[in-house]
Amino acid sequence: MEYLIPQAWFVGQPQWLLLLLTAIATAGLIKGADWLVEGASGIAYRLGISKVIVGATIVSLGTTSPEAAVSVLAAWTGEPGLALGNAVGSIIVDSGLIFGLGCLIATLPADRYVLSRQGWVQFGAGMLLAAMCYGAWFLRDDAAILGRGVGAVLLVLLAAYMVVSVRWSREHPAGEPFQMDDESDAERKAGATTLFLVAGSIGGLAVVLLASHIMISSVSELAEAHWHVPKVVIAATLVAFGTSLPELVIGLTSILKGHTEILVGNIIGADILNVLFVVGASAAAAPLPIVEAGARVPDIMLRVHLPTMIVVLVLFRIFIASATSRGHFRRWYGVPLLVIYVTYTVLQFVVSR
Repeated sequence: MEYLIPQAWFVGQPQWLLLLLTAIATAGLIKGADWLVEGASGIAYRLGISKVIVGATIVSLGTTSPEAAVSVLAAWTGEPGLALGNAVGSIIVDSGLIFGLGCLIATLPADRYVLSRQGWVQFGAGMLLAAMCYGAWFLRDDAAILGRGVGAVLLVLLAAYMVVSVRWSREHPAGEPFQMDDESDAERKAGATTLFLVAGSIGGLAVVLLASHIMISSVSELAEAHWHVPKVVIAATLVAFGTSLPELVIGLTSILKGHTEILVGNIIGADILNVLFVVGASAAAAPLPIVEAGARVPDIMLRVHLPTMIVVLVLFRIFIASATSRGHFRRWYGVPLLVIYVTYTVLQFVVSR
């Protein structure tokens, strides 16, 4: 997105204009997320598939595609290191911050069928990425990279996952996920064509992505130029948070509109695609460095990012095992996930100083 709307456009702008852009972007986020969630739930109703499956496939693919495009362009233009950090950081934000907040706000459903399939793929993809990174560092030390061969393997796994996901969606048992909130909602969705619902979802996603980029760019410029916040703090908070802002807004909107299954599916699907899609496509475009050139000790990726990702995914996996036995996630599950995210953010600041 930053290749379409460069950060330079926001540099030097007056504070009132940046505040106005932030307000407009906030309104766009709310409206775009509303369109996307309504369209996604309508697609699930029309096609007779679970909303959690829609969240894990259509919605998550939409929210990660621009991120993958930016990471690939960054790799091609000589900044391949951004892709790996972006993907790992997004997994931590998705599973720690967004899912943690979701648990605290509402009782999230635990679909046994999905969590016993896509849930294990989420965990396996994260562990595979960690194993590849630590394995490459152990074997090659400061020359550690994820090469094009690794990218090709991840893209093959991505294709396999998408094929299997389609099969799983057809096998998913019908029932509660297809029920509408009320009779008028059901009549409205039944009257809308599938093409109209798809168009609404795409339009809503485009608005969310555009508005989130404008918001983060405006707030970053406000923080640095007008409020004099250090760059390292901006990098460790706003930039990392901004890449997952679409997932956050869509997740909160799905809760407010009573489609909590979309939040659960979107988090799981986004985590999977951050590994197989974002890292896979970026590594295929250019080798991704794991440590900085000439570094004698593991850098922040190996000391902070990957360990935090592993802890979050292991904890998430434990919560899934417990939740599937009762049909929902307990609200207190959000507390340790949020604590991990806050600790991770502070550690980034400390280590980066």
